[in-house]
Amino acid sequence: MAPASKRRNKRRRAAVIEPAAGGMRLWAPWRYSYLRSAHSATPECIFCFGKLSAAQRKRRLVLVATERSLVMLNLYPYNNGHLMVAPRRHVASPELLSRDERAEIGEVVAAAVRALRSELRPVGLNVGANLGRAAGAGFADHMHWHVVPRWDGDNNFMPVLASTRVLSQSLEDSYRQLSPVFKALEAGLAS
Repeated sequence: MAPASKRRNKRRRAAVIEPAAGGMRLWAPWRYSYLRSAHSATPECIFCFGKLSAAQRKRRLVLVATERSLVMLNLYPYNNGHLMVAPRRHVASPELLSRDERAEIGEVVAAAVRALRSELRPVGLNVGANLGRAAGAGFADHMHWHVVPRWDGDNNFMPVLASTRVLSQSLEDSYRQLSPVFKALEAGLAS
């Protein structure tokens, strides 16, 4: 049997479920980088960027970037295919958007719903925006809409009892599956 120190180190590299007083403990050490950055004083806005190369778009999970709007996969998703739709302009609330920005973003949200229904075949979707930090916005100064596919049974015991999400598809696989559909959407918005 491996020494105790080797067993502990192995546990730090992978998610481990073990008994704990009052329930189970799930170790997911990669979440620490998110938790550490989630409360930093001035996080870099993930929605503000210039022109990106194809490799940069993939690394940042950007599916669409037009003059007025963008669509990207959420790096910390609630479910597979969790998208965020944002204006390109850095504004905190929809009333600060121009009429043209509101019109395009409405079209992009509708197209995102269509694409997710076509590609992932969810039973339902959650669509909404969190305006302000108190409402749960991680980037309160740059508003965005969440489009989250949902399936019967996806809200199983893990989030209910352990406040933990279990995702059945990697972000890379989600990006690969959704990218072609959103390239067509982006081309249509540019014309």
